[in-house]
Amino acid sequence: MTLNQQDWQKLKMPLVLLGITIVVAIALLAAAQHYNAKQAQSLQTQQNLLNAARQRFQSSGAEKAMLVEFLPKYQTLISKGLVGEERRIEWVENLRAQHKQHKLFGIQYSIGAQEKYAPTFASNLGGVTLNRSIMKLELDMLHEGDILQLTESLSAHNAATFILRDCEITRINTSTASLTNQLIGNLHAQCELDWLTLREPVPDQVAVASP
Repeated sequence: MTLNQQDWQKLKMPLVLLGITIVVAIALLAAAQHYNAKQAQSLQTQQNLLNAARQRFQSSGAEKAMLVEFLPKYQTLISKGLVGEERRIEWVENLRAQHKQHKLFGIQYSIGAQEKYAPTFASNLGGVTLNRSIMKLELDMLHEGDILQLTESLSAHNAATFILRDCEITRINTSTASLTNQLIGNLHAQCELDWLTLREPVPDQVAVASP
């Protein structure tokens, strides 16, 4: 079938309308796809926010449970002097009290400056700093059990935490005088104790350490 010029004139307007309709349809389809993509992205964003909120809620619940469980123990450590400032006066007072109670020979002691301590048995303290102050002890003894009795009494009655790190015992009396009514030291002990304290990180350090 051959279309003449008159037929094309008649079809001109419908063809223009058809072209406009196709363009409008394509534009609407593109807009719909863009809208769907935007809605999908918005939905994913909301889902991510919901998941993050759920994780924070679960984490806060775990932290609360941990706090309830460990806070009394932590407060006990504070009361015992393991956490916070060192309590040298209490150390000395307890040492004198236990020394007097067990009626030991004269004792000499000195405490060095506090220093950071990184033993192998406490390699990961979660940002808490472990410090020690070395106390040097010297005393005469009737037998080896005197120093053990002293340190065990300190451990049982003293609030602070210490480690008997080193102890050198030498014989100073080889006579039989100690077998009489005279009390004479047979041994001399030179020992070192590590008094331990934990320090919490300061807020500035925590802020720097946080991601």
